[in-house]
Amino acid sequence: MSQASYFRRRTTTVLTVVFVLCVVAALALVLLAVLGNDGGLPAGAALALIPVGPVVGVFLWLDRWEAEPPKLLLAAFGWGASVAALTALAINSTADYLVSGGTGDVPGTALVSAPLVEEAVKAAFVLGIWLFLRAEFDGVIDGVVYAGITAAGFAFTENITYFGRAFDVAGLSGEHGALVETFIVRGVFSPFAHPLFTVMTGIGIGIAAASRRKHRWLAPILGYALAVGLHAAWNASATFGGMRGFVWLYLLVMVPVGIGVIVFLGWQRRREQHAISSALPWMSEAGWIAPSEVELLASLRGRKQWRKTVAARHGRQAGNAVREYQAAVTELAFLRRSMGRGLPAWQVQQRTGELLAQLDAAAARVRALATVAPRRYEP
Repeated sequence: MSQASYFRRRTTTVLTVVFVLCVVAALALVLLAVLGNDGGLPAGAALALIPVGPVVGVFLWLDRWEAEPPKLLLAAFGWGASVAALTALAINSTADYLVSGGTGDVPGTALVSAPLVEEAVKAAFVLGIWLFLRAEFDGVIDGVVYAGITAAGFAFTENITYFGRAFDVAGLSGEHGALVETFIVRGVFSPFAHPLFTVMTGIGIGIAAASRRKHRWLAPILGYALAVGLHAAWNASATFGGMRGFVWLYLLVMVPVGIGVIVFLGWQRRREQHAISSALPWMSEAGWIAPSEVELLASLRGRKQWRKTVAARHGRQAGNAVREYQAAVTELAFLRRSMGRGLPAWQVQQRTGELLAQLDAAAARVRALATVAPRRYEP
């Protein structure tokens, strides 16, 4: 454990807390089910837990160069699972009642109200991070991570209802085909459906955050429109097309869009790495980092090996201090990139001072914990 990377520890921490939150929510629903005699909810909650770990884990893996604070990632999941899900349920139910005149479900609400409302309430969290916590929002990758984890929380709560209803139908009819089909569609083939929708808005907000152009506000609007369009098409296939419609939409729309997003995010990751590697020589010349650290800081593999080496020689706390040092270097590199995008000079100076203080504090911790302590620790 003393040699484990920060990414692995952070992933374990976030996934553990997310799992605990899901279990607590599931137990609460079980209690409500017992009191309300709704037998499907406990089974729905248990089945809804299964896709959560892999989905959240993918977005944590994506978020490795500049890891977001675990508390914000947990807040994103909690927002999606509670505020967004309950708000969407209330608005969609009201719209359904008004349109149908209280007679029952209307397909039109699934095609119009649900996409518009659900994508808006999920995106609200990502927009809030960008507007009020800009120090934690550097660009497209951050937008994708926050959007994806928020949508994962939303999908968890929504899956409970879908799986629960299918379980009730299976119990009444004695046939479990509908339950198996629902789980395969939502839990196996499309656990990333909601994240994929909301990621479109996250990309738009990320582009706006990384740009200083006059019309950058159009990017979140376009991203939201794409999210709503994909969501509406998805609901239409389920409402009117049955399993055959789902398969065709999945193969002709969802798979190509998903591949396109993966390619786009890979390109964004390479851009982040280039922004960091191009800033390192300049930071070395400024005396902020040691020349021998440039190569180590330029790749995730080099950073991981550095942390493991320090942790093996001087203990886990020293490895954590190196991780904090690396995080400050990354933030400084991204800040330098922001200087060319019109960020006010006073904000740059203030943030630079804060990050240099973090850099010095982390280096001081390493010096105190290491047997040999140069001005900047050189492994």
